[in-house]
Amino acid sequence: MSSSEIQKTRVINELRGFIKKLLQDPKILEQSLEIARRHLPEGHSEAVMARIANEISDTTSVHIPEEPAEHSEADKLFLELLREVVGEEQALY
Repeated sequence: MSSSEIQKTRVINELRGFIKKLLQDPKILEQSLEIARRHLPEGHSEAVMARIANEISDTTSVHIPEEPAEHSEADKLFLELLREVVGEEQALY
């Protein structure tokens, strides 16, 4: 298996585990969205995204490393999707 295939497999397995966690505890999504809605008006800087990640880690069963440099592909994707969803919500109003 090439390193590219190994990387893809790792990301898929990580996303699979994350989705399973969300299905087991649907409150995680609403809590995460509330946290993102509260912080995103401050901007989309790395510091703001780190605060969102830290608060999600502190208040849900999802653990996102404190340092953005340590975020996995799944962590980054989850935070990016939260930002997109909140942005689309705000665009509707």
